[in-house]
Amino acid sequence: MQPKSNIVHLPVYQPGKPVDDVKRELGLEEVIKLASNENPFGYSEQAKAAIINELGQISTYPDGASFELTAAVAQKFGVEPNQIIFGTGSSDIILMLARTYLAPGDETVMADETFSQYKHNAEIENARIIEVPLKNGKHDLSAMLAKITDRTKLVWVCNPNNPTGTIVKEDELTTFLDQVPKDVLVVLDEAYCEFVNEPGFPDGIKLLKKYRNLIVLRTFSKIYGLASLRIGYGIGHADVIQYMNQVREPFNTNRLAQVAAKASLADDEFVAFCREQNRAGIEYLYSHFDRLGLSYFPAFGNFVMVDTKLPSAEVFQALLRRGLIVRPRWTYYPTHIRVSVGTPEQNEKFIAALEQVLQEAAVRG
Repeated sequence: MQPKSNIVHLPVYQPGKPVDDVKRELGLEEVIKLASNENPFGYSEQAKAAIINELGQISTYPDGASFELTAAVAQKFGVEPNQIIFGTGSSDIILMLARTYLAPGDETVMADETFSQYKHNAEIENARIIEVPLKNGKHDLSAMLAKITDRTKLVWVCNPNNPTGTIVKEDELTTFLDQVPKDVLVVLDEAYCEFVNEPGFPDGIKLLKKYRNLIVLRTFSKIYGLASLRIGYGIGHADVIQYMNQVREPFNTNRLAQVAAKASLADDEFVAFCREQNRAGIEYLYSHFDRLGLSYFPAFGNFVMVDTKLPSAEVFQALLRRGLIVRPRWTYYPTHIRVSVGTPEQNEKFIAALEQVLQEAAVRG
C-alpha cells in the first residue's frame, strides 16, 4: 500500500525530548525539561477543581460544540459564539485551516523559521509553500506582502514568533493587513500573547471587526498550563468558522479539557502571576547571557533563543548529559538553542550547566 506521494518525505514532528527517556538513557535522577515552552508553575487551582468535579462524566462523550466554553470565551473577548472554534491545541486549528483552504497548487506564505506545523500541514494538502526570511529574527511583513499572488490562500504570522520570540507591533501589523487582498486569509497565531506586556503589541481579537480576512489562534497549553489536555481555539469571521467546522472532527476536544479551560479563563490572578514570574526569568537569563557574551533575540514569549556560537546539536547533547533538555537544530540559526523559561531554581541550573559547556568548548579550542 502506497501513501500519497507528497507526504512520503515529510518529517514526523519531534517534540522536546521526554524527561523519563533521558533519565533511562543517561541514568540520571534529576532532569529539567526546558524544551517545549511549558508552564513551570503548573496550572490554575480552579482548573484542578473543575477537572475533579468532572471525573464522574468520563464515560460519556463531551459536548461536541463546546457550548459552555464557547460562551465563556465569547463573553471574555466580546465576540459572538459563531466566531469561535476549538481544537486539540491550536495545532488542530492549523490543520483545519489547511484542510479548509488549501488545495493542490494553492500558495501559502510564511516565515522561513517559524512554527513548523504551518508548513507541515500545507505540504499534506500539496500546496506551494512560499517561505520568506526573517529579518533580525522577526517577520518581514513587507517582504511577505510582496510574495502574495492571485494563487495565495493563507498567510501565517506567528506573534510572538516561535522559535525566535520576537514580535511585530500593531502599526506594522495593521499596515500589512490594510494591503493584503481581501480574499487572502491571514492567520495570526497568538499562542504566547498572554506573556507579552509591551507597548504597541497588538490584540488580534480587537482587529477582527476591521479585518474580515483575519483569524486569531490562541491556546490553553502555554500560560494556562493545560498542555497535556490539548485545547486551543480560533476566533475569526463567522463564515470562516463555519467552513472550518465542516472539516472539524467530531468530539475533537475532551470533557476534562473543556471544563479546565473554562475555569482557567476566569483565573486572571494565576495568569498575572505566571506573566510576572516569566518576565523575571527572562531578565535573569538575559543578564547571564550578557555576562557570557552571548547574543539573543528579544524574548516576548516564555522562551529565549540564544546564540551559543557552537553547533546547537553539540550544545544540546552536552546539556543533556547534565540533565537539561533544550531545543536545538534550527535550519537558519544552526548555533542557536531555544530555552524555555523555568522556575528560578531551574533557570539557575541551566545557566550553570551552559557555562560549563561553554568553558569546556573553549578549553578544547
